[in-house]
Amino acid sequence: MSNTNPTVSIVIVCMNNLKNLYPCLESIKKYTTVSYETLVTAYLFTPENLKKAKEDFPWVTFIESNEIRGFSENNNLALRQAKGRYCFVLNDDTYMEEPVIDRLVETIEQLPEDVAVVSPRSVFPDGTLQSCGRPEPSFSGHVLGMLDIFKLRGKEQDGKSKYHNQPGIFETATVVGAFFLIKTDIFREVGYFNETYFFCPEDVELGIVLRKRGYKLYVNSDITIVHIEGGTNKVSKVRIATNPAGAQGAFLMWGTTPFRRFLMKTIGRPVAYLKHLYWRAKIKEPWDKAYIMSRAKKNVFDTYGSKATPKEIFIKYYNTIKK
Repeated sequence: MSNTNPTVSIVIVCMNNLKNLYPCLESIKKYTTVSYETLVTAYLFTPENLKKAKEDFPWVTFIESNEIRGFSENNNLALRQAKGRYCFVLNDDTYMEEPVIDRLVETIEQLPEDVAVVSPRSVFPDGTLQSCGRPEPSFSGHVLGMLDIFKLRGKEQDGKSKYHNQPGIFETATVVGAFFLIKTDIFREVGYFNETYFFCPEDVELGIVLRKRGYKLYVNSDITIVHIEGGTNKVSKVRIATNPAGAQGAFLMWGTTPFRRFLMKTIGRPVAYLKHLYWRAKIKEPWDKAYIMSRAKKNVFDTYGSKATPKEIFIKYYNTIKK
């Protein structure tokens, strides 16, 4: 459904996973009527999968990404080619059961000019709520999150935060990177995603940057998208590399003073090691969920707060995964 000047540029990153990608693309075609283009960053695709995807979806522009790149870098490859008035950034492990994109465009065009982003709420495939906006991010909230003390993290978990789990259309505090509609000119103004972060928390940082520039972020909780991630017990081997890379990204984002860095390392490394021991005790066979999580948490312990970049950490551990 390409258009020379489309209303929306849909941007998807897929890591050689056609099982995820196909339902996502099929739902876009079924439920979207506004003019759009679809840009898929084909990350580390095999030649066979790339050929098949191009044949099955001739209306999609596939952008090859054959080097190790993170979420930010891979999205930015496509975002820099976007021609739409809006960009809809979408994970490949999502699908629609209603005209999500059409309704998000309708929503943002009814809101004030200073609104940069509108997102839907998300549910797991069984229909249970996954997310509906995000509370205001903070250093203290991040530290409590590291400790898994969820009941003490402000009031976001019980839905009392004004930025989270509200009815209808409401203002939220940051971005959920798996699915959000953003005005393209504003996204371009802030330089798209920050490529310092390899795999998290580039979406949280994007929301912080947008709000500092005076823009607002909204959710329409009457619009629902299905997000598979976290909905099953299956855990990818890649978690061994993404977990430590993501932890290091959070360390860089929140560790802005010597005291913060000291506190985060003092808490983060022991907690990671305890989680490693917890998962190691549950291992039943090689490469089961417990085995993967045990290795992932050990890798967090070994590298958290180091001088390595998130990308360097990812590459180090990605190369240890058995093919």
